[in-house]
Amino acid sequence: MKRTLEVHQAMTLFFQLEDGRSISSSESDGGDDMSFTSDDERGYEQPGTSHISPSAASTRRGRQNQEGDAEQRGTFRITTQTASTRRGNQARSRSPQAQSAQPHHSAEPWKTEDDPDTAAQINRFMPRRTPGVQVNICPTQSPIELFQLYFSADTVRTLCKNTNKQAAKNQEMGKKWADVQVEELYTFFGLLIYTALVSLPSLQDYWKQNHILSVPFPATVMTRDRFRALLWNIHLSDPEEDVRNDMKKGTPQHDKLFRIKPLIDDIRNTCQAHYHPRKELAVDKRKVATKANTRMIQYLRDKPTKCGIKLFALADSSNGYTINFNVYIGKSHTHSVHGLFHDAVMDLIQPSYLGTGYHVYMDNFYTSPQLFHELASMKFGASGTYRDNRKGCQSGRANALTRKSERDTVRWIKEEPLVFELGQGRVKSEDGDGAVKDIPCPVPIIAYNNTSGGDDQSDQLIQYHSTHRRTARWYRTLFLHFVDIATTNAYILHCEISNTQQVQHMTHKDFLTELVSQLCGVQKTGVPSNRSTEHVPVAIATATDAREKATQGRRICQRCQQVDKKRNLTPWKCKCCDVALCVIVDRNCFEEWHR
Repeated sequence: MKRTLEVHQAMTLFFQLEDGRSISSSESDGGDDMSFTSDDERGYEQPGTSHISPSAASTRRGRQNQEGDAEQRGTFRITTQTASTRRGNQARSRSPQAQSAQPHHSAEPWKTEDDPDTAAQINRFMPRRTPGVQVNICPTQSPIELFQLYFSADTVRTLCKNTNKQAAKNQEMGKKWADVQVEELYTFFGLLIYTALVSLPSLQDYWKQNHILSVPFPATVMTRDRFRALLWNIHLSDPEEDVRNDMKKGTPQHDKLFRIKPLIDDIRNTCQAHYHPRKELAVDKRKVATKANTRMIQYLRDKPTKCGIKLFALADSSNGYTINFNVYIGKSHTHSVHGLFHDAVMDLIQPSYLGTGYHVYMDNFYTSPQLFHELASMKFGASGTYRDNRKGCQSGRANALTRKSERDTVRWIKEEPLVFELGQGRVKSEDGDGAVKDIPCPVPIIAYNNTSGGDDQSDQLIQYHSTHRRTARWYRTLFLHFVDIATTNAYILHCEISNTQQVQHMTHKDFLTELVSQLCGVQKTGVPSNRSTEHVPVAIATATDAREKATQGRRICQRCQQVDKKRNLTPWKCKCCDVALCVIVDRNCFEEWHR
C-alpha cells in the first residue's frame, strides 16, 4: 500500500509540472499565434484540447521536443488551450498516447505566389513497359481483331457454356432453347453494338416491318425471339457454382461479384496487357444505371444517373483508355482503416504493373493527406481538389482567399511533401457589358483541368454509343457495360496505332459500324434487294400426325393480339420473322403485317 501511494504522488507531481509548462508555453506564444484566442473570447472550453497536424502527431515525441521542432521548422504548430484559471478549474494533463487525431487547424498563414519556395524533388518516371500499345502493330489491323483482344474466342466459349447451362434450367420450365455457339454469340455482340448506333424506343422496334420505324438489318442477321432469348439467358458464371456461393450469404466467404467474376477478371487483365499508360493518370467514379434487385445499388437524387451501381476506374489522362476498374459492393465485412476513398485509389494503383513516377489526378472525393503520403512513399505523385473538413487538410483562415480577392490569385501552404493551394479563377464579367476580356487562370487549376479528365473522356465515349438497356438482372447490366469498355478501348487502340503509322484514323461511329459488319458477317453496303421474297408463310408444326398438328402446331397471331386485341390461334408463321400470323381468306394478317 505504501509503494502504491508513492507512485501516485510521483505521477501527480509529474502532471502538475507538465500543466505548468504547457500553460507558460501557450501564454508566451499567444501574441504571435493567429489561432490563439483569449479566455474571454472563447468562453468556457474543455481543458487540455489540442490541435495537432499529421506531421506532429506522427512523431509521437514529448511535448517539449515537439514545441522546439515547431519553432525551428514552422511546418506545424501545437496549440494547447487551457481553461480559465479565474474560474477555479484546474487543467487536467493528458499523455501523448491518449490524444486523438484532430482536424488540422494550421496557425501558419496562407502564402502568396511572391513568397519564396524550394523546388520539390520529382520522382523519376520509370514505367515497367514502354508506354503505348502493347500488341503487334499491323497495317491492316481490323476492328474485329482489336475487339477480340478483349472478348477472345476462349472468353466467348466460356460465356457460351455458362449461358447454355443457365438456359437448360429454363428449359425444364417449358421454354424453348437451342444451344448457342461462339460464332452466333459474336453475331449477338454485333447486334448489341448496332442497337447502340441506331437508337429506337424499344427492342421490338428493330424487327418491325413496313413501319415508320422499320430498319431492315437486324431481321437479316437474327430473329427477334432468338436475340431476346440470348439477352435473357446470357450468363457469365457457372450456375452450379452460383448455388454454392449463394449458400454462403451472410458470411465473409460470400462473394457478391461472383456472377461476373470470370468476365471481369478477363476484361481487366486484357485492358492492362494490351496497353501501358503514360505518366498522367486519372481516378474517377462511374455509375451504371439499373434498378435491379441488389444491395449494391446506390440512389443519389441530385445526380443525372440517380440509381445504379458505382464503379471506380483508373484511366490514361492522355486518351481516356480504361486501365483498371472495380465495382463498389457496399459495406464490406472487413473494417477499413482509412476509409472508402483511400481504399478505392489504392486498389486501382498497382506499382508492380505500372512502375513508378506516375502522377495521379483525382477529385475531392478521394483526396486526403494520408492517401497522398502513402502514394508519395510509393514514388507516385498526386494532385486533386480537397475538402476543408477532411482530417489533415489545411483549414487556417489567416490570409485566405475571399470573394473580393483578385482573379488569378493563389494561396499555398507547404508541409513536406504536401502542398495545399487555393486559387481564385472567376470568369464572370462584373460590369455586364458583354466585352471580351482575357481572364488569367492560376497555373495549378490549368494543370488539373488539362489532365484530370481521363476517365471522364472514357465515360463520354461510352455514353455516345452505349449498349446499355434495362435488364432484370444486375450482372447482365454490368455485362453490357463491359462490352462498352471493350469497344471503347479497342477504338482508342485503333487511334494509337493510326497515329503511330501516321495515317488518319476512323471516327468512333465509323469504327463501330465496321465492327458491326465484321461481327455479323455482312457488308456495309446494305441488305440484298430480294429480301422481301424471304417473307413466306410456313407451318409452325413439324409433326406429321394430323392430331398433333391441330393441338401443338398453333400459336397466337401477333397482329390479332396487337391490333384487334384478340387471341386467335394460327398454324402459320413467317419464315424470316418467326412471327405467328393468320393466313385465311377473311383474315390475312400475314399480308397486313408485312405491308
